[in-house]
Amino acid sequence: MPPTTTIDDAIDSAELATWLDTDRDCRLIDVRSPAEFEAAHIPGSYNVPLGALDEHAAELSRNLDVPVVLVCRSGTRAGNAGRTLAAAGMAQVHVLDGGMQRWDDGQRPVRRGASRWDLERQVRLVAGSLVLAGIVGSTKAPRLKYLSGAIGAGLTFAAVSNTCTMGALLSRLPYNQGATCDIDQVVRELTTAEATAA
Repeated sequence: MPPTTTIDDAIDSAELATWLDTDRDCRLIDVRSPAEFEAAHIPGSYNVPLGALDEHAAELSRNLDVPVVLVCRSGTRAGNAGRTLAAAGMAQVHVLDGGMQRWDDGQRPVRRGASRWDLERQVRLVAGSLVLAGIVGSTKAPRLKYLSGAIGAGLTFAAVSNTCTMGALLSRLPYNQGATCDIDQVVRELTTAEATAA
């Protein structure tokens, strides 16, 4: 059994910009939803949403021998993706510290499309709405207070486990799907680019 690798230190936006400016051989994998990726992404990055990464982690690990930089909105999903790839045996896995929030400061290149709400904002809207509905509705139907409690418990678990079931579910909605995201094609392009570079 191959040894399990670990995630290398996070890379900050300035260092990644230097890598890209000097044509350092690396691959950028953006693990946000296709809609988030289409709204704004780093030029040259590939979109492999976190929900689809498990299925392709072993293939990516086998075929990518260059440093991989994982990108998401803030770094949380990229960190989860990094652990998945490291467990699959991938070496040289980096997480963009602060994600697109830190990258997109007006100084660095960003390819933009139609504006969409990012997944974390959608989670806040849905969770907040359910809590509010539970509290307001409990004046007429007292058992609805348990809805608010369940959402609170879910958010607590999400924070402790650094996962988000609601986010994973929302990412599957048609609104969060891109018009052109074909995961199998993206993985082929990633592995072909690696083979060509070698």
